Amino acid sequence: MLSLLLLLLLLPGSPTAPGMEDAAFPHMGESSQPLPWACPLRCSCPRADMVDCDGLDLRAFPNNITRAAQHLSLQNNQLQELPYNELSRLSDLRTLNLHNNLISSEGLPDEAFESLTRLQHIYVAHNKLSVAPQFLPRSLRVADLAANQVTEIFPLTFGEKPALRSVYLHNNQLSNAGLPPDAFHGSEAVTTLSLSNNQLSYLPPSLPPSLERLHLQNNLIAKVPRGALSRQTHLRELYLQHNQLTDSGLDATTFSKLHRLEYLDLSHNQLAAVPAGLPRTLAVLHLGRNRIHQVDADRLRGARGLRYLLLQHNSLGAAGLPAGVLRPLRGLHTLHVYGNGLERVPLALPRRLRSLVLPHNRVAVLGARDLTSTPGLAELNLAYNHLASARVHRRAFRSLRALRSLDLTGNQLTRLPSGLPSGLHTLRLQRNQLRALEPEPLAGLDQLRELSLAHNRLRVGDIGPGTWHELQALQVLDLSHNELSFVPPDLPEALEELHLQSNRIGHVGPEAFLSTPGLRALFLRANRLHMTSIAPEAFLGLLHLHVVDTTGNPEQVLVQLPPTAPRRPRAWGP
Repeated sequence: MLSLLLLLLLLPGSPTAPGMEDAAFPHMGESSQPLPWACPLRCSCPRADMVDCDGLDLRAFPNNITRAAQHLSLQNNQLQELPYNELSRLSDLRTLNLHNNLISSEGLPDEAFESLTRLQHIYVAHNKLSVAPQFLPRSLRVADLAANQVTEIFPLTFGEKPALRSVYLHNNQLSNAGLPPDAFHGSEAVTTLSLSNNQLSYLPPSLPPSLERLHLQNNLIAKVPRGALSRQTHLRELYLQHNQLTDSGLDATTFSKLHRLEYLDLSHNQLAAVPAGLPRTLAVLHLGRNRIHQVDADRLRGARGLRYLLLQHNSLGAAGLPAGVLRPLRGLHTLHVYGNGLERVPLALPRRLRSLVLPHNRVAVLGARDLTSTPGLAELNLAYNHLASARVHRRAFRSLRALRSLDLTGNQLTRLPSGLPSGLHTLRLQRNQLRALEPEPLAGLDQLRELSLAHNRLRVGDIGPGTWHELQALQVLDLSHNELSFVPPDLPEALEELHLQSNRIGHVGPEAFLSTPGLRALFLRANRLHMTSIAPEAFLGLLHLHVVDTTGNPEQVLVQLPPTAPRRPRAWGP
């Protein structure tokens, strides 16, 4: 059919006279047919009411924009100003996108928006405004002035806007002096206000009572004035991290009226205590990187709905979390206490706790009953503490029947802990002082999928017969950075990924992987292998193997794979 059309076009006498072309087909050259609607040069106009001039490196406002335009995008250009006469005639405009230009306040005349009585969305982020426009249309719903150099806004910038829902002013240079007390007067529908990354020294008063999300992070806020949040009863998320808040900058009423608050971030401040008056609805409380020495039960009593409590990098010492202090938080799901000075696992924790994260503390003892209060625990992270095998009770983990992930990395263990829960999926024991592996501690772990024993002192002769026998589901085994001289025998049949790098392996025999037919990735780099150290038959039957890493050995290693393998593995040399 295509060749027939081309032939007809080439025949003498084919119709070429103006006005004779089929209007349904595009053609090259000028046409007497009028365009369906006007569109500025180089811009695209997919609809009669839409003009898209995004990323054209424009330095001047485009001509020939139709008066019918409702959506105009001029983002990602080099515009420095908006001509009043051009903008004012676009009275039907609903969306104006000026994001990422070079527009200064002088280039945005105050009267530019007077005729845009239907404008709903304005985006002027990433420009060079030093002050906000004195007047924005009453019809506005969304205003984005983020990432400018704004130091001042005016009463009618955002005031008297009954439909205004979202205001973005983050990454500017606003101080409290630049925010008038009536900045949002008559704008009773604002739900999102972002003032983060400015220079505010206290929480601004007279914020819209309709707020649901308030971003004030990365300012200089040292105080929340009494009553500043008393009218914001719809607030759900409050971000105050990275400020200069101290205990004296808050009082018992600061948060007490926020009956719908669910998320409160006070991390990276200078608080020495948990704030008082926390609301019952609070689900997430982030207090990381403060100076909290002790958690007072009275401060948390009101926040009975709390599910996530984050206290990492504070100054909690041996008595920082007294026994039972968190027990009233019956719905608590996650407790993060990373990087403190706790010497024991906190006692009498909430029974429904699912995740306990305690790395980088000073926990040196794990008693028989230390974890009995949390039978539903699914994740326990005790990495980089001071646990030695002699001080880990053989029944310490027996009550944790729901435990799926146990991390004991970076301790002082010389043998595997006893009584590990049979439902474990992940067990991390790297960077300890393990010298031997016996089958008994691993017995019954038939659901274990990942086992990391890297950076220990294991030798093949110290791995007891039958050690891997019951690990029927094990898929990832990391034995890197040990003292192995050859591949351990009788590895689990389900194994898919085996890490043996940085050992002392000098030979891989023909039977090394007979027990692991599903192996997909093998890491042997930085061992003592030479060109012919791997037996040609070693990979026979490994039909799924697609990664073999032998870099960093004394010589480039010759890797031979069976021709039936569906994908040739990557075999690397130095």
